[in-house]
Amino acid sequence: MAPKLKWDDGMCGIIGYVGRQQAVPILLQGLNRLEYRGYDSAGIALAGGEAPALQIRKLAGRVQGLAKLVNTFPVAGTCGIAHTRWATHGAPTETNAHPHLDCGGEIALVHNGIIENADVLRQRLEWNGHRFITETDTEALVHLIEDAPGATLEARVLNALEHVEGTYGIAVVSRAEPDKIVVARQGSPVLLGVGPNGSGHFVSSDAAAILEHTRAVVYLDDGDVAVLRPDGYTVLDAEAHPRVREVTDISWDPATIELGGYAHYMLKEISEQPETTRATLRGRLLFEEGTARLDGLNLSAAAVSAVRRIVLLGCGTSWHAALAGRDIIETLAGVPVQVEYASEYRYRRALPQPDTLAIAISQSGETADTLEAMRAARAAGSRVLGIVNVVGSTIAREADGGIYLHAGPEIGVASTKAFTSQLLALAMFGLYMGRHRTMSPADGREFVCQLAAVPELVAETLALEPAVRAIAEQFAEAHNSLYLGRGLNFPVALEGALKLKEISYIHAEGYPAAEMKHGPIALIDDKMPVVVVAPKDTVYPKILSNIQEVRARGGRVIAITTHGNGDLGHLVDHQLRVPAVSPLLSPILTVIPLQLLAYYAAVQRGCDVDRPRNLAKSVTVE
Repeated sequence: MAPKLKWDDGMCGIIGYVGRQQAVPILLQGLNRLEYRGYDSAGIALAGGEAPALQIRKLAGRVQGLAKLVNTFPVAGTCGIAHTRWATHGAPTETNAHPHLDCGGEIALVHNGIIENADVLRQRLEWNGHRFITETDTEALVHLIEDAPGATLEARVLNALEHVEGTYGIAVVSRAEPDKIVVARQGSPVLLGVGPNGSGHFVSSDAAAILEHTRAVVYLDDGDVAVLRPDGYTVLDAEAHPRVREVTDISWDPATIELGGYAHYMLKEISEQPETTRATLRGRLLFEEGTARLDGLNLSAAAVSAVRRIVLLGCGTSWHAALAGRDIIETLAGVPVQVEYASEYRYRRALPQPDTLAIAISQSGETADTLEAMRAARAAGSRVLGIVNVVGSTIAREADGGIYLHAGPEIGVASTKAFTSQLLALAMFGLYMGRHRTMSPADGREFVCQLAAVPELVAETLALEPAVRAIAEQFAEAHNSLYLGRGLNFPVALEGALKLKEISYIHAEGYPAAEMKHGPIALIDDKMPVVVVAPKDTVYPKILSNIQEVRARGGRVIAITTHGNGDLGHLVDHQLRVPAVSPLLSPILTVIPLQLLAYYAAVQRGCDVDRPRNLAKSVTVE
């Protein structure tokens, strides 16, 4: 009996090109754009060249290593696929790296997702004489296609996929049909790129990888199989019937995915927040009416009035945004709000939820747990909305309505600008709900003015960068740290701790400040930095008491406070003052010094800021 394989390749980058140009430069450039999705190993397969067989180059390591390998051992061809891997299980070895080949080296395949019945398929295929050389589930797919009947590659792929359970985004090439790429999607994102003026066609797991070549993309639906040729493409359903899919124009400028002089994408994206918050607000604030224009919600006044409960669904940073959003929405709209980890909610017993509005929050719009939680909420009777950054993403297409962040591409694995835009989107949603319920026009106009001021206040906050950099030089030596906040700024403490953990590998915990004395206070000594988020709000006097408790135990305190709070020098080791703002909007400002603190601590420690170990940007598996 075949040994149980190790699951593979949950969040990976796929790029493919077929046309009249040499494919290698296009594929390598695309892989560089996709490394945020995984960087354990990388590989490339070429067809359509002078070589009689498929040409494969792959290794354990980064895309830059693959580029060196290809330079040393060149490959050529006008049709090819490439892959950068983030392994959920299974060692990131050259053997396990994609592309994978069938027994005869006739078919090559790259895959993003998980084949849930791969053990069964593998056992059956081995009984039929197939030789497996990897630990991955993906290899079962390429052998399945090898065995499948059909006169064309797409026919064989369609027949093979009838036996597959799980999620996949795949791209397949064959030596026998060297001018063709076959693509399939089920639960894992892939899109097509339509090259201008017959310049060829592309497949990618993210539009950012192909922006230099085309702005016209086709988002595939689950169950779609696409056939790409130099002069055209066809989309088929599971029965091989042609399907029409809309061509979408991507508005992002390719310059937005360049470093532009910054040392890292994370610093670039932190620094972009005056512009990204302005973009999130643009065209949505109605000053006279004192409300927000959110036509994409598809919510009538009657539908708003009928809402009795709101459920916010998210993972990681998006979950932190939801926690802050709960207080904002409850304050502005007077509607009870429940916040759920999407990864847990999807497995909860689905109780009927009449008059409930569920909102899925995800930067990528492809987060598997959040997508499935949204589907579970719909099955329970909720209307579902999405707050996403990526136009055309699965959550955006499946939701009943929603809000696009318009924050532009976020390349750094640690989310920054998406978080502040999520907070703004939730604030506008709360305003919209409130004005359709009990909020007065005067209160609405006041809040609109406060929202409009946010981009300039964000720019002022970024002026703290030199002071944060100096603090980070000391902070980087710590092994553990504690982040404290209360009310709306408790989620900021959680987010600050997450950022530090993600990119500097310093252990950090976010805690409600009042809960510190129920356990974590035992950890505090003169080696434990304690970051306290303490803006001017109703609980400010209380959090001062918490600071005093830390000081009494010898803790080193870094306070994020606001102008007008007075000098805290007698209580804290360092204080960083952000501009005064409405307490409901304070998280948008107080989080920025924490983003910078994590960034500069990681740089000081020599960490790979944009590609932290064991992480990937778009989490498309459980």
